Amino acid sequence: MELSELDERADEFEAFHSRFAPLFGRREVQEQAVKYLQGLISPVGRQNGWQLAKAVGDKRPDATQRLMYST
Repeated sequence: MELSELDERADEFEAFHSRFAPLFGRREVQEQAVKYLQGLISPVGRQNGWQLAKAVGDKRPDATQRLMYST
C-alpha cells in the first residue's frame, strides 16, 4: 500500500481503529497503536522496531516496543 492510498483511506482507517481503541486504556497508548498500525501497512521494506519507528516519525522504537510487549 502506498502512502497516498493511506491518505485516501484515512476515514476507513479511523473507523477500523475506533473499534478496538478502547482496549488501550490511556489516550497515549491508543495513539501509539494507531502509529504502529500505520507503520505495519506502510511501504516499509523491513518491518522491525527501528524501521517502523522511523516510518511513523518516532526517533526511537521504545514506545512501539512497549506497546507490543505490554498488550
